[in-house]
Amino acid sequence: MSQPVTLTVNGKENEVSCGATTTLLTVLRDTLALTGSKRGCNQGVCGACTVLVDGTPVRACLTLAANTEGQSITTIEGLPDGGDLKPIQQAIIDSDAVQCGFCTSGMILTAHEFLQRNSNPSIDDIRTALSGNICRCSGYRKIVDAVALAASRGGA
Repeated sequence: MSQPVTLTVNGKENEVSCGATTTLLTVLRDTLALTGSKRGCNQGVCGACTVLVDGTPVRACLTLAANTEGQSITTIEGLPDGGDLKPIQQAIIDSDAVQCGFCTSGMILTAHEFLQRNSNPSIDDIRTALSGNICRCSGYRKIVDAVALAASRGGA
């Protein structure tokens, strides 16, 4: 049985109909056509589906859409500010830190939130912060370098 739910995604209110067990990832990808969050493991392990809910990284594949009503959801599509890339997004580009790109949106959102909390991280801090996101292409070195570059440019 579906119910109407109002979700605020990337600053815009969206009225959607979803069942009690419909995940946020399903609503984002299949209903709202926001495909930046990827369906990876579908078990909350890989981080490819990471979005920010009230500024906190969450696994959209494990989060029930109805439970996010009244909260602010940010996807990779909503991260740029008026079309301007965030420092972490530009650093990912400048560091050539994208291989297949499947993990990229989750890595960026996780790193963005991390850099808001820690504007001067050590390499170990960065590795720990990203440890819940899996890059199957083994692009970690460049991703870590990109986060360090973003931090040196002013953080998130």
